[in-house]
Amino acid sequence: MEVIIKSDKAEASKLGAKIIARLIRQNNKAVLGLATGSTPLQLYKQLVRMHQEEGLSFKDVTTFNLDEYVGLESDNPCSFYSEMHNNLFCHIDMAKGATHLPDGMAENIPDSCAAYEAAIAAAGGIDLQLLGIGHDGHLAFNEPGSSLASRTRLKTLSQKTIKANSRFFGSEDKVPRHVMTMGLSTIMAARQCILLAFGMDKAEAVRDMIEGPVSASCPGSILQFHERTIVLLDPEAASKLRRKQYYLDVYASKPAWQLWD
Repeated sequence: MEVIIKSDKAEASKLGAKIIARLIRQNNKAVLGLATGSTPLQLYKQLVRMHQEEGLSFKDVTTFNLDEYVGLESDNPCSFYSEMHNNLFCHIDMAKGATHLPDGMAENIPDSCAAYEAAIAAAGGIDLQLLGIGHDGHLAFNEPGSSLASRTRLKTLSQKTIKANSRFFGSEDKVPRHVMTMGLSTIMAARQCILLAFGMDKAEAVRDMIEGPVSASCPGSILQFHERTIVLLDPEAASKLRRKQYYLDVYASKPAWQLWD
């Protein structure tokens, strides 16, 4: 796990976008795993800027999102489909049919989850998975206690997650109680992961993910077993890391060919 602490979330988001852009320029048919929520928004803005100003093309890229609420139509403004369309897809040159999200309106959820896993496999697997982390250490919607071997499936949201997501719905009562989410094993199958975490309220989860034991109690900690994970933090999210100075020293001392900047 490579831990990179930038001066603020804007700089961390820029670096994350650069890493994704580098992959696409090396492999124009890259398969990206994408995340929603407020954390990746600045990164998506950077990708849009790169497309508009630097000619970064997504026309042969395929994407798979981590999750979707159960029971929300795709045109619901709170659906992750709408969020991705409004913040990224409608601003870049993605081909029709190249973007994928779990089907929150599926009549047979287990079959739909199995089909989602099959679609990822048929695309050749995910080259780079973008991630955030919840306040309690959840990864995608794999709440604490989730199986470390899990695949895409139905999950029930915890009250803590419902409260955190209520800002998008206006009240806790309007937040769906169920989601379809990639499992931890699905995420671990990606060839590279980038995790963003910003703000003091993520500091404990970040510490447990990076420096704590690998445990289902902190689902994000499974990334300690991933061969190529980059964690991009602002100073606040990194504030409780016991080895914070070491991570800063490591990145500052890297040879030029190892730097992402």
